[in-house]
Amino acid sequence: MKTAQQWFDAYAVSHQNKINKAIHWLAVPIIYGTVFGLLWSIPMPLSGLAASQINWAMLMAVPVLVFYFSLSFALGAGMTLFTALVFSVLRWHELALGWPLWLSSLVLFAVMWLLQFIGHHIEGKKPSFFQDIFFLLIGPAWLLSFVLQRLGIRYQRRCD
Repeated sequence: MKTAQQWFDAYAVSHQNKINKAIHWLAVPIIYGTVFGLLWSIPMPLSGLAASQINWAMLMAVPVLVFYFSLSFALGAGMTLFTALVFSVLRWHELALGWPLWLSSLVLFAVMWLLQFIGHHIEGKKPSFFQDIFFLLIGPAWLLSFVLQRLGIRYQRRCD
């Protein structure tokens, strides 16, 4: 399995341009949230009280967060906090706004991906996920790694 730094080094190859990076700082976290928003909107097959407290976004978050923890504890913890923030926003949207969560998620998802492709056109390189689908999970962790570095938190495993 690749280390976090190996993933980040490979991801960085197609993320050198300042405009592309700036677009990623906006688009990647929003895309992460909208994917969970779309999953949140899929009805669960059971209608009991316990099932109403669990949704597809929560179920999918488990393997996603396991992947981040497999890279490093700091990345896993940071992505867990970010995912909890995303879930709080999704819950708020569900309770406070008058339009469907799936619609907001779908529109934002499409707009942010359009921005991503514009950024990669400016960069002159294809998005990394064309090389390996796991890069879709690396983008948010790559951004988090910069935040952790700024905070002085080591995100690499000791054995890296």
